[in-house]
Amino acid sequence: MRASKLQDSGEVRIAHSLHMNEEEFVARRRETVFQSMQKLKIHCSNDEVPNIALLGSGGGQRAMVGLLGSLVQLDKAGLLDCVLYLSGVSGSTWCMASLYQEPDWSTKLETVKNKIIKRISGPGVSWTDTLAKLKKYYYGKDIFSLTDVWAVMLVTTYVKEIDECKLSDQWDQHSKDPFPIYTVIDKQCKQREEGDPWFEISPHEAGYSLTGAFVGTSSFGSQFKNTTKKQDEMDMLYLQALCSSVLADEEEIWKWIKALLLPEIKTASEKMRQDPHSPPTDECYQVLLNLVDMNLAVLKGTDPSALDQSIRTTLTDLSGGQSQLICQLEKLNDDKTAGKKAAKQYMMQYTVDVCNYFSSERKLNSWPFDLLISICRCIAQWIWGRHYNFLHNMRDEAVPAALLESETRDYIDAGLLLNSPYFSVLRKERDIDLIISLDFSESDYFTTVTQTAETCKKLKIPFPEVNITSEDVKKPKAFYVFKGTNTPTVIHIPLFNVSNCGDKIDAWRKKYGTTQVPYSAEMIAELLQVSGKNFTINRAKLLEQIRVVAEAKYFQAQERQI
Repeated sequence: MRASKLQDSGEVRIAHSLHMNEEEFVARRRETVFQSMQKLKIHCSNDEVPNIALLGSGGGQRAMVGLLGSLVQLDKAGLLDCVLYLSGVSGSTWCMASLYQEPDWSTKLETVKNKIIKRISGPGVSWTDTLAKLKKYYYGKDIFSLTDVWAVMLVTTYVKEIDECKLSDQWDQHSKDPFPIYTVIDKQCKQREEGDPWFEISPHEAGYSLTGAFVGTSSFGSQFKNTTKKQDEMDMLYLQALCSSVLADEEEIWKWIKALLLPEIKTASEKMRQDPHSPPTDECYQVLLNLVDMNLAVLKGTDPSALDQSIRTTLTDLSGGQSQLICQLEKLNDDKTAGKKAAKQYMMQYTVDVCNYFSSERKLNSWPFDLLISICRCIAQWIWGRHYNFLHNMRDEAVPAALLESETRDYIDAGLLLNSPYFSVLRKERDIDLIISLDFSESDYFTTVTQTAETCKKLKIPFPEVNITSEDVKKPKAFYVFKGTNTPTVIHIPLFNVSNCGDKIDAWRKKYGTTQVPYSAEMIAELLQVSGKNFTINRAKLLEQIRVVAEAKYFQAQERQI
């Protein structure tokens, strides 16, 4: 299957150029940027306005609220309309998803902000709605993964809603807003260190940023063989989960299953018991309960042998006295030096074996038993963000062979490789002049920019040299500027710094952890203020850098005309 064939179908595009709709969007947005420059009395022409990208790093709810507070103050400073692109990782995408629910949100940001704050400070999503959404995910697609579970389990806990809007539906509703880019990475490329891990998702297309291989956003997840096997476009709740899987904790997922899903299964078991033709659901429920407890025991380092024996006995009884091919766990006790990692490996195979028993015997193929078995299998194999590979079996020399081979690809939180979406805006075709990097990371606020500089050097992508002192790491300032020859200018703004936190930076970091329970209304209000302060105190510096970039671009254009 050649690229050209799929290109003709309008589904897959192998090219470094921007999507036609993005080009049209950006052209309209540049009109807004030009008008903003005029108001700020910055000298530039309509044809040569600076291309400015604002980046939000990952950082859970800290990033969501921090980005919102930054944008609100940027708007009050009269600088938001200078921004051409808005790109995010992980928690920042939660903020983006909330903003882009509102057409032309940047023209009414104070109202939109109040609406978002009211929602995330209010009650969460009910268990009934959560389970109903999980059921839709489970039965509505070919490939189910932990990302579906993560969407209803974690993301709804913070964003307090089930957003079923589609990204591709938004593209014509935001003519006055920056162009949004959500980012993830390709798990296989990261693990094998081959191919192109940087993956972007916009309202128009999803694909590999540096390779130049894209599929229409509404078709991302569909299977392309001789004919197209269409899958429904992911909704915004799922997209937010896809972008934020770095927060995943295996023990917490097992606990969630035990606390919320298993009671649902027990209720179903009691109802099915009344049917004389139903499988022995009570015994099956007990096996699944013991399996969950076994996984928790291994993660906590306690002895799971009693649970193991109970499972084996029950499965043998269910099979009419036939012992089942479940891997032996004696090694967990025999090999004291193997450690937790080896124990988890044995437990992974054990869990898969139990799931395989239920699948092969077709004991439990009805809701919600089938859901739990599928989730157990996904946890054991740690399957996240799995989608059909839209490049599978394609023949095109422009695409790395590593991206063509497998029928599926797994997409995960970009923060597992780089906690800021630099490579989405470093595409040559986007021609970015100025990058404003907002860093909401858990600890070191400079890893994102230093790591990007190192990676760009290897890949020969223009990027300024970055030098950070040990004093900066201990006591970060509020505003850093990195410049180079024929590179974009990079402004780096750590969330907590000496200007807005004084000598209490560590206390602020601890108070606003990236993995803690949802913030209270008071904490949200405080974080909005602190993040916004970075733009209050640095407005003049930021305006000056915008002026320098804009005027340099204008005079270069003038020289070319002479």
